[in-house]
Amino acid sequence: MRDVDLTAIADDGLPLAGTLTLPAGPGPYPAVLLLQGSGRLDRDGNADRLRMALGPPLAATIADHGIATLRYDRRGVGATPGNWRATGFTDNRRDAAAALRALAARPDIRPDAIGVIGHSEGAVHAMSLGSQSEVAAVVLLAGFARPGEGALRWQAGMLARDLPAFLKPVLRAFAARQLARIKTTRTDVARVAGLPVNARWMRELLVHDPRPDLAAIKVPVLAITGGKDLQVDPADLVEIRRLVPGEVEIHLIPDLTHLLRRDPGPASVRSYPRLLRQPIDPDLLTQVAAWLAHRLRSQEIRAAEPADSPAQP
Repeated sequence: MRDVDLTAIADDGLPLAGTLTLPAGPGPYPAVLLLQGSGRLDRDGNADRLRMALGPPLAATIADHGIATLRYDRRGVGATPGNWRATGFTDNRRDAAAALRALAARPDIRPDAIGVIGHSEGAVHAMSLGSQSEVAAVVLLAGFARPGEGALRWQAGMLARDLPAFLKPVLRAFAARQLARIKTTRTDVARVAGLPVNARWMRELLVHDPRPDLAAIKVPVLAITGGKDLQVDPADLVEIRRLVPGEVEIHLIPDLTHLLRRDPGPASVRSYPRLLRQPIDPDLLTQVAAWLAHRLRSQEIRAAEPADSPAQP
């Protein structure tokens, strides 16, 4: 396994700095594009105070199955220039499409055997890429299947469960006021409750509906959500299975959290600091890699098989 630098050029000319992890052995290789969750995340899924650390272990496990992985820094993060706080939800989607094109254009990558893996927000962007001709398989980790505002309201309700009972109505009223305030903004960045927020990203997320994208996917889909996910409703797995017209496999993993770590205790955001000190669930990584190898490497094997010889008299 080896890492090489890869820069994808976004639609507006911005260079998206990334890492392409190549498996051992000769190419060209099947490959996947990894799309991270929400926030100021670098190519590995890390922010200043939240180190998801999804990129390296996932790329290593997938490389062990003979598949390459591309991951990249978001705008304004790591080695990618730009202003993260002024970047919209649709900008992230367009950048994902640009990274996919850059991956497919490489001579050491098989353009007919490329998959997309998305986590959280990244899963929603993976849904939008699933109908593109370059994509042969889609993996959705904690992806929601309802309009963005509904997904955000469900998340807020779950995160509020840890609050004392007397604070819950206060928080609901406060959240409703701030949501209404964001909807009235017109700038990329706005001050809400005294703090600068990525208002355009939030406005675009609130109105985004991933269901048409799911209905347009014709390639195999693997969707996994944890039973202790507090940020995405595990029930959306059933909606994903209903909407995707082709092959779809869903898994609800009982103790898995939104952080892709298992927690045998009660589901709570209070456990996040402890969970982030643990590695990504290795069984999940193996499950994703094996599923991709079956879908992507089988195409490689079929392409390498000689044509049938003519029948002998």
